[in-house]
Amino acid sequence: MTSPLVVTRRMVEHPADSHTLARYEATGGYSQAGRALQMTRDELIGEVKASGLLGRGGAAFPAGLKWGFLGPARPSYVVVNGDESEPGTFKDRQLMERDPHQVIEGAIIASVAAEARRAFIYIRGEYAKPARRMQAAVDEAYAAGRLGKQIFGADFDLDVTVHLGGGAYICGEETALINSLEGRRGEPRLKPPHYPAAGGLYGAPTVVNNVETISNLPHVLEMGGAAYSELTGAEDAGTFLMSLSGHVNRPGNYELPHGITWRRLISDVGGGVRGGKKLKAWIPGGASAPWLVPEKHLDLEITQGAAVAAGTMLGSGAVIVMDEGACMVRAAERVVRFFAHESCGQCTPCREGTGWLEMILRRIEAGEGRPVDLDLAVSVAGGISIGLDWPPKITTICPLGPSAVSPIIALRDHFRDEVEAHVSGGGCPFGPGGGPGPGPEGGEPK
Repeated sequence: MTSPLVVTRRMVEHPADSHTLARYEATGGYSQAGRALQMTRDELIGEVKASGLLGRGGAAFPAGLKWGFLGPARPSYVVVNGDESEPGTFKDRQLMERDPHQVIEGAIIASVAAEARRAFIYIRGEYAKPARRMQAAVDEAYAAGRLGKQIFGADFDLDVTVHLGGGAYICGEETALINSLEGRRGEPRLKPPHYPAAGGLYGAPTVVNNVETISNLPHVLEMGGAAYSELTGAEDAGTFLMSLSGHVNRPGNYELPHGITWRRLISDVGGGVRGGKKLKAWIPGGASAPWLVPEKHLDLEITQGAAVAAGTMLGSGAVIVMDEGACMVRAAERVVRFFAHESCGQCTPCREGTGWLEMILRRIEAGEGRPVDLDLAVSVAGGISIGLDWPPKITTICPLGPSAVSPIIALRDHFRDEVEAHVSGGGCPFGPGGGPGPGPEGGEPK
């Protein structure tokens, strides 16, 4: 299995010091930031649009198009979203730890395109090592004249601030992140009217891009937008990082070409299902994504279009694999419990509905379930996400509430028999080790 390495190339070829300024510049780093300063805003946006680069944070919105929406008022800001709180996702952490100058160069390019003189790198509160690495890299960049006054000898000033969040999942949503940066509660803003491109940080036009998206920008300029778009010859441009975890023999981060199948990802890249067991299901794009099952989806290509057609999304690139010994009710309960805990409480359907879903699933898993409970959960889920379609028709300001609905849809469509077995048998038929965690028998880590 081969794939052109783009954002992980430096850390693979120079694992000992890929995070240092010396290694970064010795391998061509910061050359494209200097080139960007010689280009106009329209030229930069044109290259990124031509590249077809999609946002890698979950929404898959075209990066160049997002930049083009930036309002005319100044000052403007750039925010790099390193909150990465989606369960199963750990790719941005690796990029920040092992190639932080790549993130900084991408932030410079985005700032030039946005005519921004101030950029922020917002990092998940629990990410202590990535934050230290990013701050050390920012300090190195200032000392070398890559940040600060008249960077690269051009008439352009740029200050970059590394900001640690408070450890809230909701702050991965761009408007909640902006509220957090301003010192407010991490609650999402209603869109419209609060589109960051028009009125974001401090009410000014703001570009918010994910760490992986930003990390691709130096390579888009180096290759040229058209060449980047044809890099893997697939429907979606460029490569993408996938965080593979769960019941596979080789979990980890992998930079892959779009267009491979789920079978190749799990069997070839991940080394197959652990212990020689059968594949039962997988979550394809972080805990928010609707689940897939091998009978219907194993030979689908991994592209945005194919994912949407299957009623799911590639999301944050996190793939969580579950084998035949995993209890789907327990897996669903854990995912729903997470979203219930992380709800900011601003919207009633999410605040109340996710808690109700958690209680129903806990009752079923504890052996106290009733025959009507799955239909009750489906009904509650329908109050959060009307029609239970994908993409969701939401009743909330942000997608957190509908994210909690995905496991309910999986139980309804694929695993109703397991729910019925819990109810009729008075408990979980898989026993205490039947959870989705990474332990030897599918339970919690030993």
